[in-house]
Amino acid sequence: MKILLAGILGAVAMFIWTSIAHMVLPLGEAGISEIPNEPAVLAAMQSNIGEKSGLYFFPGPGVGANATRQEKGEAMKQAAAKMASGPSGLLIYNYARPFAFAKALTIEFATELVEAILVIFLLAQTTIASFAGRVGFVLVARILAAIATNVSYWNWFSFPRAYIQVILYDYVVCFGLMGLVLAKFTCEENKV
Repeated sequence: MKILLAGILGAVAMFIWTSIAHMVLPLGEAGISEIPNEPAVLAAMQSNIGEKSGLYFFPGPGVGANATRQEKGEAMKQAAAKMASGPSGLLIYNYARPFAFAKALTIEFATELVEAILVIFLLAQTTIASFAGRVGFVLVARILAAIATNVSYWNWFSFPRAYIQVILYDYVVCFGLMGLVLAKFTCEENKV
């Protein structure tokens, strides 16, 4: 029961921080720009991609699903040459996306709750007794998760450095706060 309570309170701390970071501070906008001449670009996307919502990488290799290893290798070389001399990127395209803010906030909180419960479960498996050690454990868990995904996005898909730096900062602060809450409820005298 203490694990669940600590997880809920940790998720609340995370949710409050992410709300402040994205609605009050400019952290949610770091590294993100609007498309110049957006109406023309959107019209071109709509006429060429149509209703095929998805995640697109360009320039694509241009090989079919049944390509041989040799064909794929050659196509990757050609795609690398295209990237070196022209536009490249990763595009999340939605033909139409009804957005419900309340639903998105609910999913965000549920995600943070699952994260908090999982990290408190891992923390409960350790013999770390000090408050600082428990905060550190939670913080290192988040840094590991943040590096595992976001640095790869920068490396492979050229996510803007400013975006990655702010995301890493956001994760450290977020889990640092959660770590303080979790450590408070799980230090030696309140051991789970």
